Amino acid sequence: MLKTLTFTAMHITIAFTIVYVMTGSVMVGGAVALIEPLCNSVGYFLHERLWERVRRRRARTGHPRPPLTPAAV
Repeated sequence: MLKTLTFTAMHITIAFTIVYVMTGSVMVGGAVALIEPLCNSVGYFLHERLWERVRRRRARTGHPRPPLTPAAV
């Protein structure tokens, strides 16, 4: 849990710093620093759900991974 909290603090600090340096605005930097991690959290949740569906489908069909195609190599 401590690792999660320190990563979150680092993420918010980096987001704020980058936006503040780019815009010079504490308000914009603060807004982005709070909104961007929230959006990433939702994206991560949806990404995990998608991959869980892929895992279930692969388990059901007996294919541990998709076949390699020339485009995937």
